[in-house]
Amino acid sequence: MPNSHDPSQVAEDAVAAADPIAVPSLAGVLDGMAATVFRGASLGKVGVGLGSELARIAVGRSEVAPAKGDWRFKDPTWSNNPVYKRIAQTYLAACDAVDRLLDDLEASGDQRRAERARFVMGVLTSAAAPTNTLLGNPAALKKTLEVGGGNLLRGARNFASDLRRNGGMPSMAKPGALKVGEDLAVTPGKVIDKDEHAELLHYAPSTDTVRARPVLVVPPPIGRYYFLDLRPGRSFAEYAVSRGLQTFMVSWRNPTAEHAGWDIDTYARRIVSAIDVVRETTGSADVNIIGFCAGGMLNATVLNHLAATRDDRVHSASFAVTMLDFGQPAPIAAFSAPRLLSIARWNSGRSGVITARAMGNVFTWMRPNDLVWNYWVNNYLLGEDPPVFDILSWNADGTNLPAALHRQFLDIFENNVLIKPAAMQILGTPVDLGTIKVPTYVTGAVNDHLTPWKATYRTTQLLAGDSTFALSNAGHIASLVNPPGNPKATYFTGPLDPAKSPDEWLAHAVKQTGSWWEHWADWVLERSGGAKPAPVTLGSERFPPQESAPGTYVLQKA
Repeated sequence: MPNSHDPSQVAEDAVAAADPIAVPSLAGVLDGMAATVFRGASLGKVGVGLGSELARIAVGRSEVAPAKGDWRFKDPTWSNNPVYKRIAQTYLAACDAVDRLLDDLEASGDQRRAERARFVMGVLTSAAAPTNTLLGNPAALKKTLEVGGGNLLRGARNFASDLRRNGGMPSMAKPGALKVGEDLAVTPGKVIDKDEHAELLHYAPSTDTVRARPVLVVPPPIGRYYFLDLRPGRSFAEYAVSRGLQTFMVSWRNPTAEHAGWDIDTYARRIVSAIDVVRETTGSADVNIIGFCAGGMLNATVLNHLAATRDDRVHSASFAVTMLDFGQPAPIAAFSAPRLLSIARWNSGRSGVITARAMGNVFTWMRPNDLVWNYWVNNYLLGEDPPVFDILSWNADGTNLPAALHRQFLDIFENNVLIKPAAMQILGTPVDLGTIKVPTYVTGAVNDHLTPWKATYRTTQLLAGDSTFALSNAGHIASLVNPPGNPKATYFTGPLDPAKSPDEWLAHAVKQTGSWWEHWADWVLERSGGAKPAPVTLGSERFPPQESAPGTYVLQKA
């Protein structure tokens, strides 16, 4: 069945780690493919191979088979029925031929052109899968016969609902099945500080003693913070307080067109303000901070400013799946064409924001089999409701991005200015990541296609302080929602040498069973000072408790 695979793997990367832009043009992709074909013998070589394979398929001698875990061909009909078996093999052989042409394009040295081609051809080949049609999907055909077509009637209703409510994209989660503050984001806490940009949550201790130096968590401004506070047992915030860490969380406001001018300075200034609130509330002279995804990018600019002004109010910094060097190979390069970036700038400038739907759709199409056609089959052909799952519900609850921040993210993406000393200024100080000397903890994820792990490893080489790197299994979001006790969870750790490549590091790293949360908590506890009695009340006299967590900003709809 389409949803038989791990839903956390399905949903893990439907959130943007950078910004949504526009879909690369088919003409540009065909131009790149043509350049590859006419550069050498690619077409002839691939064509001969495909022809030979099709001949073997026709006589029943082909060894072509779906990849392990490919949900599309799990129904036994695909292996037992000779007609369906040949249909599947023909489709897979054609996809393999396209992949070989793309490999040749990548070998030509034009990485960004190759990524654009992979993106578009991935969309096209996934759309061409026979399983997306009723006649080409044995499971859907069987169900249609079993229930007399009732599945197709329900599917039609689901399709009409998605046209009205979801821009025509198949819904990944059942609307309203899980509620924020009731089912999700339920770790006890209070809002202790609020301005027009963000709320600051102070979580209630769950231990008798806490460490003196607190932790401030900075989520990305793209997406709601509560992927770090899902259900009990799957909450980073809950786990942090269980380890005796005084834990605070930034909850960004969902911007509208009137907030179009919010830029990196706006967000960085709010992080500095939150640091000071945390210091005053806990009586600690400094704090530990951890930034997730683009929240880590924002933290890096704050750390740069503090280093430039010789300010030591941050003791250590952690970066979870954070990419700072956008010159590294990554699928996100598919959106790097200058014309696409110009269109994106114009769109956000015209409307004041990049909408949650626009962001979600672009990154959803980066994994069309799992994030589009999986739900097309489930919702429309099988007539089932979307699943009820916490990550999927969170993913459907998107946020906007203000135009000014969007433009700056585009500049970082296009010109890679974060790693070029003095190429940009934040809070009035030139950015030079090499000036950041606090101890750092950096994570990557093996299957992360938004911020590939080798690019996050690069973060350890850009910062000057002593660094620790942990490589988690799973993908972008699934690696972050990684509670202890998951028998599938593993991660690698090992000594870092700035001169060594990611592959050299991995060759000597040690595979650990469990969650990187545990490894990170051990690391940050060593940098959190001594124990003291847990506070009886949250906040302080200057910053008294207000609304209960999750606060109000997280409830504002896009």
